[in-house]
Amino acid sequence: MLVAGIVLYSVCNIGFAQYKKSEVSAPPTIFTGKSNVPDSTGMHYPVKATITPGYDELTSPDRQAIDLKDPSNIKTEVEYDYTTDTYVVRTKVGDREVATPFILSSEAYNNMEVRNSMMDYYRKRNSELFEQKDKTKFNVFDMKFGLGPLEKVFGPGGVQLKTQGSVQVKMGVKSNKTDNPALPASARRKTYFDFDQKIQATIDASVGDKLKFNMTYNTDATFDFDSKNLKLKYDGKEDEIIKSIEAGNVSMTTGSSLIKGSTALFGLKTKMQFGKFSITALVSQQNSESQTVSTKGGAQTTKFSINADDYDKNRYFFLGHYFRDTYDYNASKLPYVLSGVNITRIEVWVTNQRGTYNEARHLVGFMDMGENKHLQNNHWVPVVSPDNPSNNSNNLVQEIKTEYPDARQISQVSTALEPLSAYGIEGGRDYEKIESARLLSSTEYKLNPTLGYIALNSALNADEVLAVAYEYTYQGQVYQVGEFSSDVTDSSQALFVKMLKGSTVSPKFANWDLMMKNVYSLGAYQVQKTKFKLNVKYKSDSTGVAVQYLPADPIRNKPLIQVLNVDRLDSNNESNPDGFYDFIDGYTINAAQGKVIFPVVEPFGDWLASQLLNADDAKRFCYHELYDSTQTVAKQFQDKNKFILTGEYQASSGSTIRLNAMNVPRGSVVVTAGGVTLTENSDYTVDYNMGTVTITNQSIIDSGTNISVSLENQSMFSTQRKTLLGLDMNYQFNKD
Repeated sequence: MLVAGIVLYSVCNIGFAQYKKSEVSAPPTIFTGKSNVPDSTGMHYPVKATITPGYDELTSPDRQAIDLKDPSNIKTEVEYDYTTDTYVVRTKVGDREVATPFILSSEAYNNMEVRNSMMDYYRKRNSELFEQKDKTKFNVFDMKFGLGPLEKVFGPGGVQLKTQGSVQVKMGVKSNKTDNPALPASARRKTYFDFDQKIQATIDASVGDKLKFNMTYNTDATFDFDSKNLKLKYDGKEDEIIKSIEAGNVSMTTGSSLIKGSTALFGLKTKMQFGKFSITALVSQQNSESQTVSTKGGAQTTKFSINADDYDKNRYFFLGHYFRDTYDYNASKLPYVLSGVNITRIEVWVTNQRGTYNEARHLVGFMDMGENKHLQNNHWVPVVSPDNPSNNSNNLVQEIKTEYPDARQISQVSTALEPLSAYGIEGGRDYEKIESARLLSSTEYKLNPTLGYIALNSALNADEVLAVAYEYTYQGQVYQVGEFSSDVTDSSQALFVKMLKGSTVSPKFANWDLMMKNVYSLGAYQVQKTKFKLNVKYKSDSTGVAVQYLPADPIRNKPLIQVLNVDRLDSNNESNPDGFYDFIDGYTINAAQGKVIFPVVEPFGDWLASQLLNADDAKRFCYHELYDSTQTVAKQFQDKNKFILTGEYQASSGSTIRLNAMNVPRGSVVVTAGGVTLTENSDYTVDYNMGTVTITNQSIIDSGTNISVSLENQSMFSTQRKTLLGLDMNYQFNKD
């Protein structure tokens, strides 16, 4: 260790290191790291050296502010030497010194720190003033101005209006020309403006510290009631009578279990207080409906009501008219099936909309294949007997194979079968060509091998084609309809199959009846036989209520579920009606998917007519339009659309309770167990978007206590608008 006043010289990569005792002490004449050669660039603002060469440059007021900061890896360290009352300034990269250390006196170091602090202060103030000046500029999307004398009413803060969002408007002109000679020339062309707008905007405004306004508008909202939200709120002071006034989207909850209020409201709400007496008044419109869902021990009990016209379309299909014609008889003695048929093999094909081509094949589907009674075109010659379907039921398969062999080439189907148009056989109706059709796996559908129909897991779209090939045994004989993939091994060759549904659907087509219209969806899965109840009711014109009987002979005193053959058995499957729906899984119900299946093809049509004696009664009550018209058309016959399926079911749910609603208003869900209100996020959680409640307190499920969930449903299809007037008065006797 060298004492003060002695100068140490050491060699380093960049030159010599120099220590100076103080500012006033003259340093020795050594290399300082600064060149004495004049700067040849002649820059008006010279760039400083990366490493400060001396003390004078370190403290010089002429340092250029335009210079960039030192790199982050260059650190300046200051050490105090108490023996000499001086400061040593070092410049390092890591642990290595890269510049000449300097010794500063206490006065010089303090002056340097004061100068740096002042520079930082003025720099900060300058930045603040610049930002403040920028804020005071007029901005149509962020406006602020004072209230003046009105501050005494609304409080300080002035008026603030802030707008955020985006607006996109597309404008154009469309011109359509129809070359139809039947129309006059002036009506063949139509020109009109086309506008499309997308708006997502939010407006926040405030007047003083008492009045606040918020509005949101979103044209892309999933639900219409989410597209607009408006709220105006006035907040009074603690000592004012009027505590708050709200207008727009409001909510009101009460402490009463009898009247719970609502959260999806639009109207006016006021809160006032007179000492210990508080009043909440409400005038509003309720844009939701209240409903309750119950579950016990993890099994959810749900009530349902289904109109007769809401059958599950494009999902259940007979494999041929033979199975439809014999369905009522074959299912008349369930659980025993009288058909004698057993389908042992089937391939189900649909239009390939997934882009999977692992087992894809080209197909030509024929409507009349395997038919001998219900033929779309009389060109095909039916076989007199037997009635059961096969490739030999008519001459279609044989004629196509022998006279139109080019139909195997999918690209030549239309050309090859063009001669058949002379007989009225048309593509898109009598036959369809399907390129790279997708073969359904056995998990994508369920086959009823004795009654001859398939149930698809996913309903078909209107333009999708459904075709099959199947093999079955009947009275010891094997029959086949259509061609299997193994029958034509060349994958480039098209298969000839039975078309159950074409890309165009019409009640005028023969295969219209192959779509089953006696299946109804409960909207649940894994339906349990226990506690399952179903009744069929008729909305009476005379009483105005739904009754379980028809006022017509000879079924006047017979419940409709017996008339429709769904209450024929007791709990032991004996032929003894007991007033309950015959729950026979796989026949009268698909418990796994929650589908109710009537054991008659047209329960509210031909079957009901067969149970009535009087033709006038049949004309009055029977809903034939449900089966010979599209579902949309059938709904328009309100004088016939009076049958309702009502009841309740239990479905396995575990800890999750499905609310059968989506986009549930937040705060509207109330869960009780045995009459005790549970705590959200402690005993249960709610997914408001998906409409599910998850019980997190396992002891509640294990105890088997009845759990009730009440909520408000804002579903697109079930929204009800009601006027809600409310007055909630409370008197607080003490703070506790």
